[in-house]
Amino acid sequence: MSSISAEHVTAATLEVPDGRLYYEVRGQGPLVALVAAPMDAAAFAPLADLLAVDHTVLTTDPRGINRSALHDPHQDSTPQLRADDVSRLLAHLDAGPAAVLGSSGGAVTVLALAQPHPERVHTVVAHEPPLLGLLDDREALLAREDDMIATYRAGDRLGAGRKFLANANIQLPEELIQGMFGGEPEPQAAADEHFQYLHMIRGTTRFQPDVATLREGATRVVVGLGEQSAGQICDRTSRALAAALGGAPTMFPGGHIGFVEDPPAFAARLREVLAEG
Repeated sequence: MSSISAEHVTAATLEVPDGRLYYEVRGQGPLVALVAAPMDAAAFAPLADLLAVDHTVLTTDPRGINRSALHDPHQDSTPQLRADDVSRLLAHLDAGPAAVLGSSGGAVTVLALAQPHPERVHTVVAHEPPLLGLLDDREALLAREDDMIATYRAGDRLGAGRKFLANANIQLPEELIQGMFGGEPEPQAAADEHFQYLHMIRGTTRFQPDVATLREGATRVVVGLGEQSAGQICDRTSRALAAALGGAPTMFPGGHIGFVEDPPAFAARLREVLAEG
């Protein structure tokens, strides 16, 4: 399928009690929302363009990131608050109920959305949620995460990045690590990174999903897992969540951010998954 052109993207903001949410809408048809954390709407643009051929596609910057500004920039971003933001956006568009794809921290967001707002979403695809609390070695993992955050607080951006990758069990070439975490990022990227480390990570990885509610509720819950994520921490968490829900993960092309790596292949697989509902 072809993709929609950039001029057919509508960008807007929605005021919420503690800030302002930036969002984009493309296309026409059944509503699909694409949600990440800490990634912003731009990461989903290629996938959104492909889906917008026959869907209304919502993307958004999560609270405290890039164009979604909070009145208090030191306020923590919890999955519950982010889920409430998505619920407000879906209600504002008045085009649901929606299918919702969440990636990484956004996968935790959409799980939190399905619990209190089943009327907003008919299908939730939680792609690689980093729910460390589901794992037997969670205490050691969370302690290492706290150490990573302390390293970032101490001003060692490269060291924190190395610990992030080690905790996630992701191996990258040294030059790529240096490119990602060495040197000084642009001001907006630095602000987003600061918010992620200090106000987003802990609440996301420590979220405890209500498995019984998700399993028995009206919303269809799919746990997505990248075919190339074997052995990574989100491989383990995704399989643990799927097992708790009584099934197995649904495989998607690529790795943790397969929708960025190969948008056409990811879009084709997402269409198949949504058609099964």
